[in-house]
Amino acid sequence: MIRFIISILLLLVSLLAIFKAPEYYVWMLAIVITEFPWIFMALTSIVLLTGFYVDKYQLAGTITGIIALVLFTSSIIRAYAISASLKQNFMEAFGQDTAITDDNSHPPFNFWKQFSGTKTIAAKVITYNSHPGLNLTMDYYSSQIAGKKPCVVVVHGGSWNKGDNKQLPELNSYLAAIGYNVAAINYRLAPAHQNPAPVEDVHAAINYLRRHAAGLHIDTNNFVLLGRSAGAQIALLAAYTLHQPGLKAVIDYYGPADMVWGYAAPASPLVMDSRKVMEDYLGGTYQQVSQKYAASSPIEFVNRQSVPTLIIHGDNDVLVSPEHSRRLNVKLEQIGIKHFLLKLPWATHGFDYNLNGPGGQLATYTVERFLNVVTQ
Repeated sequence: MIRFIISILLLLVSLLAIFKAPEYYVWMLAIVITEFPWIFMALTSIVLLTGFYVDKYQLAGTITGIIALVLFTSSIIRAYAISASLKQNFMEAFGQDTAITDDNSHPPFNFWKQFSGTKTIAAKVITYNSHPGLNLTMDYYSSQIAGKKPCVVVVHGGSWNKGDNKQLPELNSYLAAIGYNVAAINYRLAPAHQNPAPVEDVHAAINYLRRHAAGLHIDTNNFVLLGRSAGAQIALLAAYTLHQPGLKAVIDYYGPADMVWGYAAPASPLVMDSRKVMEDYLGGTYQQVSQKYAASSPIEFVNRQSVPTLIIHGDNDVLVSPEHSRRLNVKLEQIGIKHFLLKLPWATHGFDYNLNGPGGQLATYTVERFLNVVTQ
């Protein structure tokens, strides 16, 4: 009986591998289930093996456990399916094949890599701008390969009102290890500071990096912006409006690209009060300051001079709808801007918390290929 109950609980939890999370804490559980699937696969396998020692409800528990095991495995199966065509799809999007060094030994997804660690590179804290009572800093990860190298400017998420540049540092270290400088910046937060303050801070950060390029070993012809969630909206808006010399591309991890549509179709209140978040960032409701919603929508500024764009989004995102990325993808396609959309059917918001998970591996592989193309 206990085995059967545990099997049912595992089955219920495994549904998060294919269905969207209905609530905030369940959303966080969904990240663990889909990006650390081997943990739940092992646990379910142990429960199934105990079936050899019990009689009551044995068949029911076994069937339930097998279904749960299949669902827990689904993110891995789908990661391999995407992996099989990812290189070709990316090459077709950019019209060339600029392979990663020793690309044959670096597949987009490898089951065993889930058990690998991540190398940590120490960052230098730099103050890049000051405001009354506030110093804005960046964590600077120097390229581990000598010479002047491109610089990736990372803009953190946090609903525009929280978070800092210490978020998800693993990718910063990874990029530094393969030859990129990385500047993970802090910016002014809402509600005390509203749009366009964060975009102005991105501008100030790039200007600082440009002025100190010699000492920081930066190739000033190769800047790339990367943002997650709210940070992706900031990065996209900065990329499409600042027209910074040497800004070559932007990487958008599950960002809100259409603020007008986003206000009209808010997230579930059980997950996040997205309208309140947007109102704090923009200074009012859409009815009160509609022009600010349009002015903060990156999709409104896509034109023929826009930089190449990489979009990464999970279909099970419950904080920022994947519809944002679909709309941006269509707009870029219509205008004729080189871009690539990596869709991860099982992934939810923040899936890249685990760089070695199914979504984390595919996203990192695509980011690496994208950077190789745009910074040549």
